[in-house]
Amino acid sequence: MAHLASVGDPVHRHDSQRGGAGSRAARLALVAVAVFATALAGCAGQNGTAVNNEAAAGTDAQVVEEPAPPASEQTSEPTPADDDPTTAPPPNKPAATTTTRPARPPAAATTEPPPAVNRATPRPPVTTGPPQPGRETRPPVTTGPPQPGRETTRPTTEAPPPSSAPATTAPPATTAPPTTAPPTSAPPSLDFGPDECSEGNGLELHDGFQNGNRCVDTQMGEVGEAADNPTLLITSAPESVGVNEPFTIRVSTRNLIRDRFLPAGQGGYYTDMSILNAEGLVRGHFHTACRALGTADAAPEAAPVPAFFVATEDSRGGREPDVIEIRVPGLPQAGLFQCSAWAGDASHRIPMMQRANQIPALDSVRIDVG
Repeated sequence: MAHLASVGDPVHRHDSQRGGAGSRAARLALVAVAVFATALAGCAGQNGTAVNNEAAAGTDAQVVEEPAPPASEQTSEPTPADDDPTTAPPPNKPAATTTTRPARPPAAATTEPPPAVNRATPRPPVTTGPPQPGRETRPPVTTGPPQPGRETTRPTTEAPPPSSAPATTAPPATTAPPTTAPPTSAPPSLDFGPDECSEGNGLELHDGFQNGNRCVDTQMGEVGEAADNPTLLITSAPESVGVNEPFTIRVSTRNLIRDRFLPAGQGGYYTDMSILNAEGLVRGHFHTACRALGTADAAPEAAPVPAFFVATEDSRGGREPDVIEIRVPGLPQAGLFQCSAWAGDASHRIPMMQRANQIPALDSVRIDVG
């Protein structure tokens, strides 16, 4: 701003030299004072703006230069002519100007905040969009793959529930020898033999009588469940008897219906297949016989006729065991005898069992005859 002459300047020196020029200089001084006061009033009425020269941490401060006032508000001071001694300023004092500055109208009231001047650009809010220029943006925490350069923490909702069980130590490895795996291949097929007389040795067919060297073409018949297969037990017999002394053998049977017996002497031997009743029990009978043993150290001969034989068909028996008394009239000679009892189906064969490891319905005792 140009220096303006103040009221105390020594203008009177010019008035004494130039006569009427003194009053004009006084008027010029008064005009300059008025212009200076008007300028001060305009500056006082202008809205000010706070200037923050401290840059925000982590950002580059931007300095906004205040624009120059428009040309209408600039005060121009005329340059005094070199040949005009009346306008020449005194030494070291600026010349007064006659240009008056119009009064600035008062600033209109507004509710909007004044624009920021010389203030750092505010930091934008953190978003999940693209990174801001010049600033590293942390990606949002997700449950996907780990973020590069950052350790991903497990969400609290996926944390396993606390366990109160104490930590256990894994048992040491055992040194048991390896087991041999069972073969995965199927076993070889069975070498089945003939199942009817036409496939055998060409023997004569059996005719139901007690003749050997024949082929029995009767089917074996029906076999019941294991729990329904017949059993037999000798429950009582003497250990020793005299020659020709009568005695009693008690026999108990189970699951045997004693109602089927075809006389072998009449051609009923091996002629019928095995048959079950409505309850799945074998229909048949049982035999009792005693034979002499030459020794107890070897199997006896099979051909000799026994000293005693009887078949029991009394139309009794069933699922529950019962006991039958067999009366022996006596044995004809001294020695060791074997007395046996065995069940028979309709054709006198020992009844079939469901499994091969079931003991058939038979029993034997030793009796000394002396």
